[in-house]
Amino acid sequence: MMRDWDAAYHNSGAVPNAQQLFDQWAERSRAFRESSENHLDIAYGSGEREKFDLFFPDAIESKGLVMIVHGGYWKAFDKTAFSHLAKGAVEMGYTVAVPSYDLCPGTKILNITNQIQIALEVAGEQVSGPVYLTGHSAGGQLVARLGCKNRGMPESITSRIKHILGISGVYDLRPIRRTAMNNTLHINEVEALAESPVLHEPFENLRFTGWVGAEELSEFRRQTAAHCALWRGFETQVTTYEDPGKNHFTVVEALEQAGSLLLTTLLNT
Repeated sequence: MMRDWDAAYHNSGAVPNAQQLFDQWAERSRAFRESSENHLDIAYGSGEREKFDLFFPDAIESKGLVMIVHGGYWKAFDKTAFSHLAKGAVEMGYTVAVPSYDLCPGTKILNITNQIQIALEVAGEQVSGPVYLTGHSAGGQLVARLGCKNRGMPESITSRIKHILGISGVYDLRPIRRTAMNNTLHINEVEALAESPVLHEPFENLRFTGWVGAEELSEFRRQTAAHCALWRGFETQVTTYEDPGKNHFTVVEALEQAGSLLLTTLLNT
């Protein structure tokens, strides 16, 4: 029986150098924004945080669109802390969108999901070709939620989505209600049921990968395994991978590396 739900989801407490990693991410993100070809702060709504950045490859024609959705338990960070994660896919010839979104407690997770869907639709209008979605932690929940049949996403977008890859996602929100974080998130029972991808049917022929670090907290490994097991029961191509030696924060860094196993899996190259 789980008795300490706060410890079960406290990633910063489980990774002693977490703040140092965050600081490094911010610096690498700044450097990548300065060195890359990009279009920053593209509005997908009227809100201050309803913007995304596009990063372009050197190739004359992009191979398609990759969207990377950041984590932070729906209550922290914005796109500027994660620009660097676009580097690998850009070097592999893809255009990458990195959106910001409103944060709890100022909004609800349902609204964040809506924002990410709109950001994807707007980015999809600007970038042609196949679409690949990935997100880390809370971002994993958000991209998986976009793969649910009841999201009502336009067929013009779903028909282009070739792969959704969740990295260390929280696919079942019900346990989060038992943590102190919920004093900020305010997830009630209705929202937990509505916004947990594991409780919904994926759209037909979806390809989904659940990726998690082998050195992560057991709850994140369990969440990934449980979600993939449930979705494997539908007309869905589902795979699961535990990345050796990676914790909740180092697991995402392979997005920076062109040709990494994480990116070749996402892009199926």
